[in-house]
Amino acid sequence: MQATVLYGPHDVRVEDRPEPTIEEPTDAIISLPVTCICGSDLWPYRGISVFPAATPMGHEYCGIVEEVGRGVTSLRRGQFVIGSFFASDNTCPHCHHGYQSSCQHATPVGGAQAPRLRVPLADGTLVATRDLPDADHIPSMLALSDVMGTGWFAADAANVKPGATVVVVGDGAVGLLGVLSAKQMGAERIIAMSRHESRQRLGREFGATDIVTERGDEGVERIKQLTNGVGADSVLECVGTQESMMQAIKSTRPGGYVGYVGVPHGVSLDGHQLFFSHVHLHGGPAPVRRYLSQLIDLVFKGKINPGKVFDLVLPLDRVAEGYRAMDERRAIKTLLRP
Repeated sequence: MQATVLYGPHDVRVEDRPEPTIEEPTDAIISLPVTCICGSDLWPYRGISVFPAATPMGHEYCGIVEEVGRGVTSLRRGQFVIGSFFASDNTCPHCHHGYQSSCQHATPVGGAQAPRLRVPLADGTLVATRDLPDADHIPSMLALSDVMGTGWFAADAANVKPGATVVVVGDGAVGLLGVLSAKQMGAERIIAMSRHESRQRLGREFGATDIVTERGDEGVERIKQLTNGVGADSVLECVGTQESMMQAIKSTRPGGYVGYVGVPHGVSLDGHQLFFSHVHLHGGPAPVRRYLSQLIDLVFKGKINPGKVFDLVLPLDRVAEGYRAMDERRAIKTLLRP
């Protein structure tokens, strides 16, 4: 089958790879009607994160079950399923507490920029939809596998409550879906930090009430102006840089919450400054599995349409173009059709 492989910075190719097969009794093989590029894929693409040469790419997926191992009991062929970028057994103590991405048997899922995928720990990882989604729903189902679930976790970790004032740092797919999540959770005021007009428009469609274009200390000062010098109740950090993390912490009122989901690169915190900020910090790799059933229901009920973050659609054999478009911020998120 044809699949995406990263060979080095800015060197992504589509090449023949072996078809996935059942390797463990708990595996499932699923066919993927669509796949996509994640913003986090840009870290190795840019050479900021070092991956081994010839790494199969892609960790967001949904599709039809084609085959299951003899140990899989809750799934059957023909079901439409969605999973997370970490496979989990969904039975260990960490899973029971809702942190499936820290499962004691967690396994990263990769190689999803392809027509088919092997998913380990299928019973714990995959969630089947009640009905087969129509074509219009499939992009949103794909978004649930990572960016929507991650945006939801950012809002949850930031303790977004009805009536809250929320700031979202980052206007990529996760940040925009963090706006959508905060709106669903009842936030009264949602301030999206964005410099890009197309992303600002989508942010407002998802529920942003204000747009702030400044960054760093200037951005913090603007947030303070908008909140009468107080700061936000909840801040979603969806980038992962030193500037974005400090901007998030400084924009939060004493006693407020920061939910951080941007994969950190070069982030360090001053313990003395943090001590006197009285800010709660919570985040990490999103336990997407915790939220999948709830988010699937919201999509089917028409309450959310996270698939709108896909603003570029390409065939898989043009995946390199999709990476370039996202790297150059000409696209929010690229949908690929195998």
